[in-house]
Amino acid sequence: MKKYVFALILSTSSFLSQAALLYSNGPVVDGSGLSVITSPSTLLGAGAQTTAGNSVAENFTIASGVTWTITDLDFFSYQSFATGFTFVNATWSIVSGDVNSGTIMASNLNALTNGGFQGYRVTSTTLANTDRSIYLANADIDDLVLGAGDYWLRWSLTGSAASGPWIPTMSDARTGNAQQSANSGLFSTLFDAGSQLTVELPFAINGSVLTNDVPEPAMLTLLGLGLLGMAGARRRKK
Repeated sequence: MKKYVFALILSTSSFLSQAALLYSNGPVVDGSGLSVITSPSTLLGAGAQTTAGNSVAENFTIASGVTWTITDLDFFSYQSFATGFTFVNATWSIVSGDVNSGTIMASNLNALTNGGFQGYRVTSTTLANTDRSIYLANADIDDLVLGAGDYWLRWSLTGSAASGPWIPTMSDARTGNAQQSANSGLFSTLFDAGSQLTVELPFAINGSVLTNDVPEPAMLTLLGLGLLGMAGARRRKK
């Protein structure tokens, strides 16, 4: 009897995935472990200091027919001249719709744990500089279930060092629609003052995904065989 139940569970488990990376807005550093600012860009990092009322935001999309269960968030940041992991808390919210006026789906303040050293934020003329160590700061959040739609992740950080926290732009220097709020004001598009171009900021979302697609015929056949096997086993037992 047990082997038929096991077969049935196996046949249905393909609709679910284990906790894993759901979305990554990267890369954070290049193959050499560097995030390089090249002329005419001048933005070392966007201010996201909770204590100063500064925060940043980036968008993400969940495809139609898919539901995410978000378990934790990865932030990438540096505090200038810090000699190790110095990040303490993340204040975050996920908003559906407009970054300023959309519906807040969830928000919280969570402790940050060290997800590992990622590399250095440098300029093209100071490639060996090690003053700005970028770390992954992980926030383990209460499970959050989100369906298909367009969302914004808004966040700010606290740290124990004097400078920052600062959020580096993505290492491939792509343009995008990153937003920043200064002094608890409205979010607006973040520009690099040197290049006058928009930027993208790195972050990642982790959890599990459930697809809501209708099972294919082959899957329905497996389910049917599993049920028939269970029924046959019950008859033999009687």
